[in-house]
Amino acid sequence: MLLDPLRIPEDAWSHGEVLTVLAARDIGGLFRWITRLTGASQSRIGAAVGLEQGYVSRIMAGRKVTSIDVLERIADGCRMPDQARTTMGLAPRQAAQPTDPGRLTPDRLTPSRPSEPPATRTWQDDVRSAAELWRGDVNRRDVLRQVAFSSAGYTLPALRWFTAPYPAPVTQLGRSAVGQPEIDTIRAMTATYRRLDNQYGGGHARDTVARYLHQEVTPLLTDGRYDHGTGQRLLSAAAELAQLAGWQAYDTAEHGIAQRYLTLALDFAHAAGDDGLGAEILAAMSHQATYLGHTATGLDLARAAGQTARRAGIPVLTAEAHVMEAHALAKANDERACAAALHQAEQALDRADRSTDPQWLSYFDEAYLSAKFGHCFLALGRNTHAERFAVRSLRMDNRYVRGKAFNLALLASVHAQQGEPDRACAIGAEALTLTAQLRSARAVRYLRDLQTQLAPQRRLPAVRHFTGRIDATLGRRR
Repeated sequence: MLLDPLRIPEDAWSHGEVLTVLAARDIGGLFRWITRLTGASQSRIGAAVGLEQGYVSRIMAGRKVTSIDVLERIADGCRMPDQARTTMGLAPRQAAQPTDPGRLTPDRLTPSRPSEPPATRTWQDDVRSAAELWRGDVNRRDVLRQVAFSSAGYTLPALRWFTAPYPAPVTQLGRSAVGQPEIDTIRAMTATYRRLDNQYGGGHARDTVARYLHQEVTPLLTDGRYDHGTGQRLLSAAAELAQLAGWQAYDTAEHGIAQRYLTLALDFAHAAGDDGLGAEILAAMSHQATYLGHTATGLDLARAAGQTARRAGIPVLTAEAHVMEAHALAKANDERACAAALHQAEQALDRADRSTDPQWLSYFDEAYLSAKFGHCFLALGRNTHAERFAVRSLRMDNRYVRGKAFNLALLASVHAQQGEPDRACAIGAEALTLTAQLRSARAVRYLRDLQTQLAPQRRLPAVRHFTGRIDATLGRRR
């Protein structure tokens, strides 16, 4: 089980003491009550509600929680019944939820009673949550930086994607008319930011993207005047940019913030009726979960992405979903299932007509596919196969500087695993040169992983020189 729930008895929520702290939104008092009732530590409470242990400690010491989004997260993590949520001033959850909120499975993605959505959210609620997130991110609010990644935090958004009813018309009678020119501007800016992300890493323009969402996109969403068709296109454009912002936060190891961005991007894509973008966002969620070691969640999200991609009728997205599935299976050491998923990815890409792909999908090509194959075979210990695909991955568009750094580090790691430290160091040095130009925590992590692989041969001159260069360039490991 991916999450150890707090296991608070439902009848305990009717006690006078807890009703008092809920009515006052005294979250510190709530956490202290949970500790007395269940014996849960601050770390365990934090894991359940998706907050860092240090932030839980400060809340228990008297720090106030005012963000509705964080209060909702706490209510969900504690599995508050409707009466408790209402006492705290939150909307009730009216649907049955999975028995284990930390685990998505295909049968749970298609519940037998789809008329019961997991949450009674509207697209206006999503806009308000997004505006709060973007404003808080720009103002660097401490509460955002204390929100930790939680595999359970992707369960309800993914379930909403499949079970929530078709949203109300996306129309608004605001003060300023919104039309196609404003939407085209958002998409053009997103394309520019995406190029910068690929060339310089997520940290280069992450703050700029957050400011653009807050200063330019929020007013269009909250004060704009648009009909349903325009509103859907506006939400789709905002979802694409929010997805990029989440990807940038993921690349800079701000995983809780990345999760918030990707979750809201998925909600926007649902309201916009954009299955293609929804599949891409679910694939990004899977990528993050698997990278962080939550392979079961990564697998479930990859399969959800595949189901959505097939619904959208975009074979390239189906191929992407299959490689995300394969990577999670490789991390789980399921070689047979991984091979089947990789074969399905190849088949899907072979039958794809790339002429109609959305712009944001242009990165997915033979080189990207080869890199994912290489990562899968490396995880499975199939070094000969991993080397072949890692070499293929370097036949790539050189505008993807971060991707080339990743692929060089992949090939170097294969050579290290094959017992070829000199070749690993030579290729790793190329990766280090590119990584020094990037602001990417992932690129740094791949080099640090290579450094760890080479540690047993650290007395060799090539290894000693290379690992010294890593420390001189990236700083000594703490």
